[in-house]
Amino acid sequence: MSDERIIHLGINPEGYPAGAVEAVQSRAPDYELLVSTDRSEIERHLERIEISLAHLPHDLFASAPSLRWFQQAGAGADWLDRYPAVRELPFVLTSASGVHAIPISEHMFGFLLALARAFPKAIRGQSRGVWTRSDDPDVFEIAGKRVLVLGVGAIGERFARLCAANEMEVVGLRRNPEVPAAGVGRMVGMDKLHEELPHTDIVANTLPLTSETRHFLGRKEFALLKEGAIVVNIGRGATIDEKALVDALRSGKVRAAGLDVFEAEPLPEDSPLWEMEQVLITAHYSGSTPAYNDRVFDIFLDNLDRYVRGEPLRNVVDKTVGY
Repeated sequence: MSDERIIHLGINPEGYPAGAVEAVQSRAPDYELLVSTDRSEIERHLERIEISLAHLPHDLFASAPSLRWFQQAGAGADWLDRYPAVRELPFVLTSASGVHAIPISEHMFGFLLALARAFPKAIRGQSRGVWTRSDDPDVFEIAGKRVLVLGVGAIGERFARLCAANEMEVVGLRRNPEVPAAGVGRMVGMDKLHEELPHTDIVANTLPLTSETRHFLGRKEFALLKEGAIVVNIGRGATIDEKALVDALRSGKVRAAGLDVFEAEPLPEDSPLWEMEQVLITAHYSGSTPAYNDRVFDIFLDNLDRYVRGEPLRNVVDKTVGY
């Protein structure tokens, strides 16, 4: 068996840009390439895998002694919660942060416009052949409204820009409020959440799921939220206490919600959210785009160039916190 180091491409080449494999080989000619998503084949070569893209079974990390860098194809790294021992391993983990910025920010803004113009009610009426009018307070303008963006990464920043372009007041909430973001008029720290909620018309949640963000919005937060606010969630389902959200919707404290993620997925058939006319549900596809694989591969190639040159990688995940 060869002792050459391996770059593992856990991809289906047909789903990636033409010439993808050749592009990797030209950048790293000293490596052998393994293009496979087959577990048994990956296991046969595991000892020599130094770099891996996209599909390396999480339970195999501890048995990969040569692994130095794993480029995941998604943005979130909450899978580390299921494999806590992986956090202590010495490899560098990089994410595909930024790959979702366009589709998810558009999805979020679509939620916002649809709820502001009472489209869910109109669509239900259309399906029944009923002429449905929605008068105040069901229909409103987004211009002039204050939106609180929870988590201002690539997605949150692009959503903020869309909101600012539509004359909305944008407040961003992030761990380090000293870091500015385009479209955000005012940035605050995570500890300012309760101060901001009473003045917020729309809460847009893009937070990853960590021990700190689980049920970040719960009963206390909904009690503090401005009466009749809208909630949009595309982050992770468990960052919101779903039962508390249901109660807030029933009471009218939350006017409406656009939800792409849930605590249990698929959303159970008996969830009361299905029957709520003021709730717009999508099946966790806000990140879907025909450009997905191309963008992931662009990130990987950029990082591969950096790796070969011995430079810091882009989108490095702090494995201790999960993002």
